Amino acid sequence: MDGVQGIETLARFHVQHGTTTLLPTTMTRPWSEVLDALRSISKVRDQGVDGGASIWGAHLGGPFISGQRLGAQGPFHIDPTRGRVEEILELGVVRVVTLAPELPGAPEAAVEFARQGVRVSLGHTVGSYEDAVNVFRQVQEEGGTVAGTHLYNAMGTLAGRTPGVLGAVFAHPGAFAEVILDLHHVHPGAFAAAYSALPQRLMLITDAMRAAGQTDEISELGGQRVYLKDGQARLEDGTLAGSVLTLDQALRNAVQCGLSLELVSQMLSQVPARYLGLVDRGSLSVGLRADVVVLDQALNVREVWVEGVQTVCH
Repeated sequence: MDGVQGIETLARFHVQHGTTTLLPTTMTRPWSEVLDALRSISKVRDQGVDGGASIWGAHLGGPFISGQRLGAQGPFHIDPTRGRVEEILELGVVRVVTLAPELPGAPEAAVEFARQGVRVSLGHTVGSYEDAVNVFRQVQEEGGTVAGTHLYNAMGTLAGRTPGVLGAVFAHPGAFAEVILDLHHVHPGAFAAAYSALPQRLMLITDAMRAAGQTDEISELGGQRVYLKDGQARLEDGTLAGSVLTLDQALRNAVQCGLSLELVSQMLSQVPARYLGLVDRGSLSVGLRADVVVLDQALNVREVWVEGVQTVCH
């Protein structure tokens, strides 16, 4: 939400931690600010970032979410009306949209996004299992791809008689899902359950906010003060406010949770590339983009190559 300079800064920061392609994410802010942010992402995508990760497009993280599950976002949530969806699609930059499936117009919006190749990810929701399955079904009929945004967080729980959106993501055979594996947002046991339910469809993400990489104890998120301590970012009332995670740390955390380096690497490369339809990257194969991250024995980043160009050398 910080404009062109902010996007360039995050692209250069996250490439240092092994991210070679990323989608800057909008917050739930006034509509005009969301559109401005998307225009800035489009500009940076088109011109590229020297010494930074590739910007593939945008993740519309808000404002089409539930007012009851805002998390650390402000009260600027709105319904995905046809006119608003058209405004978004005209910009041609959104690759993933987070949507609360229970909102008025959400199924229709999901269909329109899917028709334009936008991945539809459910999150920040109080919706039911039936709400989620309905959207998944309609998107699938359009040949679209579905997912769950930062699994477990801001989507309720799974219970025997109320499986909820979480249950729908676990049960749907084609659904992908994201996990913020900073070990604050998600317990190692919950991570293990998600991996068992979604083999080859679980992705590690950062959900990183502006404070990532900062040493200050106080930062800001959407006009709200955020307090940083012990690797956590929280609002004054204790609500988790995004993360300060980087993907190299997510990799180390996943290995610490018991998965092999090979499987974790796939969750950071092959799986997200397949989710986004990026057939030119995601594995070490002849003819693909040379996006390569070199780690040392302790799994710290030593070199990063983006499209065959060495960007990082420690």
